Amino acid sequence: MNTTDAITALAALAQESRLSTFRLLVQAGPEGLAASKISEALGAPASSMSFHLKELTHAGLIVPRQEGRFVIYSANFDKMNGLLAFLTENCCSGAACTPAPANGCAATD
Repeated sequence: MNTTDAITALAALAQESRLSTFRLLVQAGPEGLAASKISEALGAPASSMSFHLKELTHAGLIVPRQEGRFVIYSANFDKMNGLLAFLTENCCSGAACTPAPANGCAATD
């Protein structure tokens, strides 16, 4: 992942409905959910959900697929993992890290 891709992905997630949509699709797993089910689960109007799904798709964070007359959206786990790797690439000056405690980074040997 490069800086431009990371900025695009982070910008797409920097909105409450899109972040909620992405998290819902991560929970749904590779099977994904139909747009109508996403809209229903989040209590969002279909018209605004369509816009948010387009933005997340453009950022590469979700992938649509046609199943009959439905469009099913699923999280792009490769892109998600790439973004996380990009964000933590230089963690702890290159040393392997464990999850940071509340007071800072905990490098491991």
